[in-house]
Amino acid sequence: AEGALVGCEVEGVRVVLEDGASHAVDSSDMAFRICMANAIRDTMKKAQPNVLEPIMLVEIEIPAEFQGAVTASLSRRMGMIQNSDMNEDGSGLKVEVEVPLANMFGYSTELRSLTQGKGEFSMEYHRHSPVTRNVQDELMEKYRAEKLEDAAA
Repeated sequence: AEGALVGCEVEGVRVVLEDGASHAVDSSDMAFRICMANAIRDTMKKAQPNVLEPIMLVEIEIPAEFQGAVTASLSRRMGMIQNSDMNEDGSGLKVEVEVPLANMFGYSTELRSLTQGKGEFSMEYHRHSPVTRNVQDELMEKYRAEKLEDAAA
């Protein structure tokens, strides 16, 4: 099943069929399926759907002297700092941040470069969140172009 915006799966939708009548002449399983597909398609156009992206929970351990450079790099990657703890002797820092997965590619190289090879990080899936409007518009335009290209071929 393709979503209306960018062809991805649709989630968070609940459909309840409240009433239906069956006639011997024009009712069939296929007729009900087509009716449901058209109803969902029409409803999705009115629902103002959003494209979602995976948000990762990233834990970073760095020496304290690199805090400024690392937090600046996370901000550039649209990271939202959730927690920042200094270790007991003040020499190291543990930062927890939520970052879109698409913005994490190449981060291990950047972190090593920023911390002279002393920084480490781990990340795990946290949740999905809507993309920004400009990113959604770009994805929708790319999807439309691909559909036109496929139709022409």
